[in-house]
Amino acid sequence: MTAFVPDDFEIPAGLDAAGFILRPLTIHHLVKDFDAVATSTAHLHGLFGPNDDWPEGVTLEQDLVDLGWHQKEFELRRSFTYTVMTPDESRCLGCVYIYPCTQKNHDAQVFLWARQSELADGLEETLAAAVKDWLATLWPFRRVAFPGRDISWPDWLALSSDQD
Repeated sequence: MTAFVPDDFEIPAGLDAAGFILRPLTIHHLVKDFDAVATSTAHLHGLFGPNDDWPEGVTLEQDLVDLGWHQKEFELRRSFTYTVMTPDESRCLGCVYIYPCTQKNHDAQVFLWARQSELADGLEETLAAAVKDWLATLWPFRRVAFPGRDISWPDWLALSSDQD
């Protein structure tokens, strides 16, 4: 299995942007993360694919398990999930997920979301632009996919099946 990032690559500790910061997601973010997820369920359906029903019915305990998994994957350098927080870290505004891509023509796939209450102010678009720049500037990826955002799910899934 090819490493997702080179062994000598220093994983960014986060991103400080205008109006939000990114920090590695850990179990210590549970209460704030759960609040953001629970108040944004309608917006989050289909984030990871057209048939994905997350976070339907998620409980605090299930969110803790998810956060623990994301934290361990980060430590093992297999995938990188960042929480999006207000600058004072008092409130979770969303998440950014950086995953290896199984497609031959992409080396990473990224999913992100902003809290439903922040959509009208354009936070999700601002977040996406900042993350794209951050990935291009500090990360070792040559080609990053944003399924469901920059490429429609039908086109992404068709591309996926073409690569098998």
